[in-house]
Amino acid sequence: MRLRRLTIAGVLAATAITNFKPAQARFTAAQLGEISAAPSADASLPLGLTFRDDNGRATTVESALAGHPSVLIFADYTCRTLCGPILEFAISGLAKTGLRAGADYRLVVIGINPHDGSDSAHAMRAAHIDAANPINRGVVLLSGDETNIQAAATAVGLHYAYDPEHDQYAHPAAAYIVDATGGVRRLLSPLGLDGSDLRLALVDAGRGAIGNLADQIHLLCYGYDPVKGIYTERITTLLGYAATATLLVMTGGIFTMIMRNRRRIAS
Repeated sequence: MRLRRLTIAGVLAATAITNFKPAQARFTAAQLGEISAAPSADASLPLGLTFRDDNGRATTVESALAGHPSVLIFADYTCRTLCGPILEFAISGLAKTGLRAGADYRLVVIGINPHDGSDSAHAMRAAHIDAANPINRGVVLLSGDETNIQAAATAVGLHYAYDPEHDQYAHPAAAYIVDATGGVRRLLSPLGLDGSDLRLALVDAGRGAIGNLADQIHLLCYGYDPVKGIYTERITTLLGYAATATLLVMTGGIFTMIMRNRRRIAS
């Protein structure tokens, strides 16, 4: 499994610092360089970490995933810029997958600000997810203490920074696709999520538990591009390889025929 690295230079970071001007943000160049999403090849979200959902109920990561492949997003619930729109992008993309929220997948959001409790998480849900939206039943918003938040972030290679002057967090806009055991399967940019990429990623993470035969065929024909964070038509590449191989075989055959003719003439 190949996972890409999302950095603040490569993708817009969700932050309260509008336009990210050095005069406003109290971050050094070194700190900015560390803000990234860079999961290791075997990255996995610990299932036993404890949080509270937006109704105030104690829960674990395992309960939040509920045995389903999931989209995992980290957000600052009191963010005044991109965190809300990023959640909306994810909701919009999931609505186009054709998969059933809560039955085929979950969308799990972990708040990175330990001062944001269940009330803040509930307020974000109310502000950015229509109560009548069927996807709502598959969304879990978690809040917790610094220890559990940091453990979750470290486990999946998420690095963010706190700006005390504005009481906001700068962090990459990243959507993790995890399997039912918390293993990170893909890393996508939520700023450009579409239904087809999300469906393929979730079907892949579901390991055959969701989707249909057509999805499995698509996974064979489409390859995940870790640089772009999208699925591309692998069949084009395969056809290119096949054409090259055919050309080499034909060239070899022609060369063999020429050599045989020369031997006959010489004899």
